[in-house]
Amino acid sequence: MRNLQQLIQLRWIAVVGQILAITYVHFVLAIALPLQPMLLVLAMLVAYNLVSQIVVNDRLRVTNRALLLTLLIDVATLTAQLHFSGGLTNPFVLLFLLHVVLGAILLRTVASWIIAVATTLCVLWLALYPGPVTLPADLSQGLVSLYVQGLLVCFAVVATLLVVFITRIGRILRERDARLAAMRQRVAEEEHIVRMGLLASGAAHELGTPLSTLSVILGDWKHLPSFTSDPELLQDVVEMQAQVLRCKAIVSGILQSAGDPRGEAPEQVRLRDFFDDLADEWRTTRPTRRFDYRNQCADNPLIVSDPGLMQMIANVLDNALEASPQHVAMTVALANGDVVVDVADDGPGFAPAMLEQLGKPYQSSKNEPGHGLGLFLSVNVARSLGGTLTARNSTHGAVVTVKLPLSTLTLEDESEGDDGE
Repeated sequence: MRNLQQLIQLRWIAVVGQILAITYVHFVLAIALPLQPMLLVLAMLVAYNLVSQIVVNDRLRVTNRALLLTLLIDVATLTAQLHFSGGLTNPFVLLFLLHVVLGAILLRTVASWIIAVATTLCVLWLALYPGPVTLPADLSQGLVSLYVQGLLVCFAVVATLLVVFITRIGRILRERDARLAAMRQRVAEEEHIVRMGLLASGAAHELGTPLSTLSVILGDWKHLPSFTSDPELLQDVVEMQAQVLRCKAIVSGILQSAGDPRGEAPEQVRLRDFFDDLADEWRTTRPTRRFDYRNQCADNPLIVSDPGLMQMIANVLDNALEASPQHVAMTVALANGDVVVDVADDGPGFAPAMLEQLGKPYQSSKNEPGHGLGLFLSVNVARSLGGTLTARNSTHGAVVTVKLPLSTLTLEDESEGDDGE
């Protein structure tokens, strides 16, 4: 689409150039030109350019065939104007090379050869049918010759247009390649997530039985005299059983997320309640010495209780806890229709290389295999919800910001639900 826009701009330049050239040659140089057919061709070119602009505004993608047709029309109008203004004796015949170069850059191989053949046939046709006007092509007079002056002007115009537009087109093509590379990277990351999901689901199935066995054994130990007579040892058993039950809950959550029926109604919860419960659960199950939590949401709409979102926020908090066991802070707010969650710590911060590769798998400050997947999964969860996850270093550590559109977390019929309360 942007390539067609470049051709439209180039065609407007051609229209202005033709008007100036026709006016100068006919009225200043006093060379009689057939103005009626030349102006008719010019009017048709203007009309076609207006239609092309409408196509650019209404369509998202332009095919190779459309670009080929556009260049062929440009070649045809140039041939008609040269036929009425001197044929091959017109120095602006060099403009055919501009179309050949543009065709080679913008079109596929077969289409670019079509442009090359078309321009060659047009030059041959001009040689066979020179037209009603004959211009003197005298090279012996040097710069005094009008033909030499026209050649110099045409060469300068072609060189300038090639530099300007080919530079633009090259930048467009590089941006397109960068977008394609980003899309391929995203597809590869999503495939990686699918594989990890399958492994997690399989591991959850395998862990269910041993965890249940451990829970039963620990439950029996609590009633043995050797444990009931030692309060400290009994407390350890109770804590072990609580951690096993937590592991079972995590495993059950993985299996439920993997096999939830699509037709079930999603669970709704108030925005502040969702994050309050998440913060309370995280505070009670993690060994943090200080956890500062602030919920600054002025509104309290209903949102979908998404386990993926809950796990993503918890994962960001876990990473902050690993970097700063003494202090972790989380702030939740609403800003411009987005839910903004800031998680801060007092750790050493992110290395510059990690900030540049944020969200890539296995990018971690821990030099151990298998680490670095937490932020990778969190970035992809935020992206799947239409949001972003960014990180920066502060004066006291690091800050990870999760920004999610509130519209993606709410149900369409929320207003109806509010009316019924």
